[in-house]
Amino acid sequence: MNAAFLELQGHAFEDLFLGQSETYRRTVSASDVVGFAEISGDRNPIHLSEHFAARTPFKSRIAHGLYTASLISAVLGTRLPGPGAVYLSQTLKFMAPVHIDDVVDVVVEVVELIPEKKRARLSCVCKVADTVVLEGEALVMVPTRDQLKLA
Repeated sequence: MNAAFLELQGHAFEDLFLGQSETYRRTVSASDVVGFAEISGDRNPIHLSEHFAARTPFKSRIAHGLYTASLISAVLGTRLPGPGAVYLSQTLKFMAPVHIDDVVDVVVEVVELIPEKKRARLSCVCKVADTVVLEGEALVMVPTRDQLKLA
């Protein structure tokens, strides 16, 4: 079951450590894909038309790649680092398709801390079962404890 929103539980820069990770699981629904098409304007029929998608190598509708990537954003903004974190960059490599009703597991892990700039580099991996469907890295600006107290 998909929760409307992940519960907020963030970390200040001082509380992050190498190897720290968070996960998020989401089942991709047809309404998610339609909603993403509406928001993004990407109405490619491979995402929206079962008839069209059946004639592709994927054989059925697939989710937008950036929909899957947006699940990483959910982790960064709500869990690791969490509220107050600001995306600076993201690399993405799409490895395999994500179909309607697939269960996507997102794992974000701290791989580098840059204390002088209060930045964290994070490994980002999305899997469906044992198949990596997306991998990349994010660079985020992370608030300090003092900054979080002001919020």
